Amino acid sequence: MTETTSGPARGSRAKSAKAGTKGLRIERIHTTPGVHPYDEVVWERRDVVMTNWRDGSVNFEQRGVEFPDFWSVNSVNIVTSKYFRGAVGTPQRETSLKQLIDRIVKTYRKAGEENKYFASPADAEIFEHELAYALLHQIFSFNSPVWFNVGTSQPQQVSACFILSVEDSMESILDWYKEEGMIFKGGSGAGLNLSRIRSSKELLSSGGNASGPVSFMRGADASAGTIKSGGATRRAAKMVILDVDHPDIEDFIETKVKEEEKIRALRDAGFDMDLGGEDITSVQYQNANNSVRVNDEFMKAVEEGKKFGLRARLTGEVIEEVDAKALFRKMAEAAWACADPGIQYDDTINHWHTCPESGRINGSNPCSEYMHLDNTSCNLASLNLMKFLKDDGKGNQSFDTERFQKVVELVITAMDISICFADFPTQKIGENTRAFRQLGIGYANLGALLMATGHAYDSDGGRALAGAITSLMTGTAYRRSAELAAIVGPYDGYALNAQAHQRVMRQHADANDRAVRMDDLDTPVWAAATEAWQDVLRLGEKNGFRNSQASVLAPTGTIGLAMGCDTTGVEPDLALVKFKKLVGGGSMQIVNGTVPQALRRLGYQEEQIEAIVAHIAEHGNVIDAPGLKQEHYEVFDCAMGERAISPMGHVRMMAAIQPWISGAISKTVNMPESATVEDVEEIYFQAWKMGVKALAIYRDNCKVGQPLSAKKKESAQDKAEQSQAAPEKVVEYRPVRRRLPKGRPGITTSFTVGGAEGYMTANSYPDDGLGEVFLKMSKQGSTLAGMMDAFSIAVSVGLQYGVPLETYVSKFTNMRFEPAGMTDDPDVRMAQSIVDYIFRRLALDFLPFETRSALGIHSAEERQRHLETGSYEPIDEEVDVEALAQSAPRETEPKTVDTPKAEAEAAKPAPREAHTNAELVEMQLGIQADAPLCFSCGTKMQRAGSCYICEGCGSTSGCS
Repeated sequence: MTETTSGPARGSRAKSAKAGTKGLRIERIHTTPGVHPYDEVVWERRDVVMTNWRDGSVNFEQRGVEFPDFWSVNSVNIVTSKYFRGAVGTPQRETSLKQLIDRIVKTYRKAGEENKYFASPADAEIFEHELAYALLHQIFSFNSPVWFNVGTSQPQQVSACFILSVEDSMESILDWYKEEGMIFKGGSGAGLNLSRIRSSKELLSSGGNASGPVSFMRGADASAGTIKSGGATRRAAKMVILDVDHPDIEDFIETKVKEEEKIRALRDAGFDMDLGGEDITSVQYQNANNSVRVNDEFMKAVEEGKKFGLRARLTGEVIEEVDAKALFRKMAEAAWACADPGIQYDDTINHWHTCPESGRINGSNPCSEYMHLDNTSCNLASLNLMKFLKDDGKGNQSFDTERFQKVVELVITAMDISICFADFPTQKIGENTRAFRQLGIGYANLGALLMATGHAYDSDGGRALAGAITSLMTGTAYRRSAELAAIVGPYDGYALNAQAHQRVMRQHADANDRAVRMDDLDTPVWAAATEAWQDVLRLGEKNGFRNSQASVLAPTGTIGLAMGCDTTGVEPDLALVKFKKLVGGGSMQIVNGTVPQALRRLGYQEEQIEAIVAHIAEHGNVIDAPGLKQEHYEVFDCAMGERAISPMGHVRMMAAIQPWISGAISKTVNMPESATVEDVEEIYFQAWKMGVKALAIYRDNCKVGQPLSAKKKESAQDKAEQSQAAPEKVVEYRPVRRRLPKGRPGITTSFTVGGAEGYMTANSYPDDGLGEVFLKMSKQGSTLAGMMDAFSIAVSVGLQYGVPLETYVSKFTNMRFEPAGMTDDPDVRMAQSIVDYIFRRLALDFLPFETRSALGIHSAEERQRHLETGSYEPIDEEVDVEALAQSAPRETEPKTVDTPKAEAEAAKPAPREAHTNAELVEMQLGIQADAPLCFSCGTKMQRAGSCYICEGCGSTSGCS
């Protein structure tokens, strides 16, 4: 379903009313006079039944909901379960997308008319219809609080992002706790900077030592953990920031590292440390993202290897000098170990601040995209970029700049109207938001757009197109803001900040002029952006601006899924093969629809495209795809997989679009498990050099995995219930222990892990299956030696009762505790613990290549082969079928393997075993990402900006 209508083209830019009138003249973009948008689509009834994949229970059900026939199953499920208001099963419950959209757009129209935004009732009606069309056709989406609250009897909170402040007094600290709680209760998140609170190295007026901000973080963390956002099942989202010159900065950096070690110790002791588990609440600081706010002085001291002063909060005097490079190293080590803290670049942020006369930018929202004054909020909306790609199906493509600008103007107008009727959680936030009217327009589906147009995400062409679209979006938004200022007045704080606001507009325009044009796709977009920025400078000087900021790049988690987007925010595609739910139940795996578009753009014929798509469907990647040129491989690089985008590629994309974003970009730079602390330092340093405002990193497997403890408990309960309900005879099967013979082959290995020495003896059955393991550490009679003996016996008995070795390997590799570090084994150079080393060594010695490769365990020779040939697999070596059979789980039905095609089919993951794209990728790549499981439906979540999103039900770990 396209967004354009038949008939002559219609202009849509809202213009100032003719002389003698006041208000906007709204012209049509998509709609037809005399025809309501609802009457132009085919509607159908659907049944929404959402289950928990852990136990099969139904966690949401609403039958007979009404949606357009072109909406996907996933989008219908998410909008119905998340955004329909009223108790399920009552007459008050919404049952149609028409009701939901009407509830919102009619509220916006009414507020626009009451506040004199429109020149006439006819203009107000066109505005209502255009807004309804854009929402109906998934061209854009407001942030979740709008869908939750607008048009209901509850407070009409429209903002998802809040920044608070706290002063150095107990009264202010207690206000912080209260204000955060009210925001969390409303379903949103908040961030703040704690740097005004005096450090633990300073004195109180009574003469005692101050507690310091880290101690007060404990109380706020406990409060956030108790209050679930909006009464939903996810915890509150929050950001805590500390300036790098605060005397307690080292304690702040290490808070989460210490807690992560505690989580591992408690998990290993048998406590339920799953996300949401019974015992996880005993661990502190887990409800907030932590970030260090660094300034140019510190970064230059790092660059030059100089000392850096930590300053008292009350007097500003230097009370301690530290080595800047060593402190920077501690930040990188902590982020490498547990993903926190992130980093924010203070001078860069405030260089682009439109309102410095009203105060500095000290904080951000939890996902780091909204950065403005303390005690303010921002309401967001995101455009679906794929809706603006014009493609004739023959490789001829263009970006519809004219329609894009008109939709941006429509959305910005609506967003500004929302501030007129919005409710806010605190009086201070309400007053400041109405005074500065911060907006955050952004987009989703950038990764899909770049691939569809034949651009690699990490390429000059991809960055040029992304930059051009971003510049055009923000330039158009500020132009409309200046037009609105002429009709309903500039924001209250504009007069005081006019000079600074104009300066920032010139900075945006100058960056646009310096940008490099690359090809036929981005050049017209840059030209339109240049015109928009010229209008911004001209109209802004004449009228001022209605809004102190216009754009951010949010994670677009739930709303991205509601719009049917393949990619969220600024992220690249996750993988080339997608998991798709079908109407009526069931699912299937499909190759991204953007792949054929990209191939046509690159000049491939239909026969070649079919062959390449078939290869991707079978292998999950483009490597060795028939007829695909190697220079085109990069176009299909994804966030995960054989050809994953490099971490620095993500940073370069952020730098390419940051000059045209009023706020910042919510993005986590994913790094492989093999990344080093030096790699983290390089990313944090280069991001500063490139002008990025903020970022965070996440190294694979740096956090504790999520054991399915709930599943085990539920399964036991289910069995008990089933036995009561069905008392028929049950045949019980018990494993039989297979003891080793008196004489047995064995391998004894000496090893060193982090300076600790030990010996391992692994004995096998005569037919070459591992049967027992003996470990010797320390002196006989010591506690460590006794524990190793007990552990060896437990593992050996399990092996003899038939527990597959790969089960032990998957459970015990990546377990982290001391001693850890360098080993003397060339195949396993680094180990996170002795247990991690032991099971990696056993996998190398006893598991076949296919099995351990799926677990990500390779020998030094195999890693070298991968660097040289791109493949770990041995060349011209026969597969040891018997050894594979020894370690593989037994099958009830024999597999047919007479042809290579049959082998490939047998190796393909079964669609029924995956419930989201994240799980499908894991099955294809043989990896186990340590993302959390969804609270609502139990499926594996995936990254969306700085948060996680569940593709199954739309729940998020903190962003809306």
